[in-house]
Amino acid sequence: MTTPSKTPPGADPKQLERTGTVREIGSQAVWSLSSCKPGFGVDQLRDDNLETYWQSDGSQPHLVNIQFRRKTTVKTLCIYADYKSDESYTPSKISVRVGNNFHNLQEIRQLELVEPSGWIHVPLTDTHKKPIRTFMIQIAVLANHQNGRDTHMRQIKVYTPVEESSIGKFPRCTTIDFMMYRSIR
Repeated sequence: MTTPSKTPPGADPKQLERTGTVREIGSQAVWSLSSCKPGFGVDQLRDDNLETYWQSDGSQPHLVNIQFRRKTTVKTLCIYADYKSDESYTPSKISVRVGNNFHNLQEIRQLELVEPSGWIHVPLTDTHKKPIRTFMIQIAVLANHQNGRDTHMRQIKVYTPVEESSIGKFPRCTTIDFMMYRSIR
């Protein structure tokens, strides 16, 4: 059982992107849920709004499945949880699993969350501390605070490392103006 790398309440994982070392790749994946209440599904989980959330509707474990079209390098998973707003709907035990498909998923992290409030950064690394390569990530909510039945998750972000340019080594562009023009589209 591991403790997640927790940022201060309100710390935004987009600060990671601004360093130029990672980028968010959730839009490249196909997302599915084990269940959801109408109007509280994947769209709310991915809308960049901390006031909206996914709400499960069924028995535990509640699952979020993130599938990529090709084997993808993943460095960090960021989950936003807010115990003050969600109380018994807040996850207290989460399992993160990776694999090629539903049939060969292996657990790489199990997290115990104690009244989380803010972004929870979960490093997805192998035994050599290198980012994992996978086709699929599954987040399983195994238990909620106060023995709650359904769960709320407000946001999930998936980050990959930014690879160095093969043309040559250039200094990192960290200002917003430079970042707008750093790649050919």
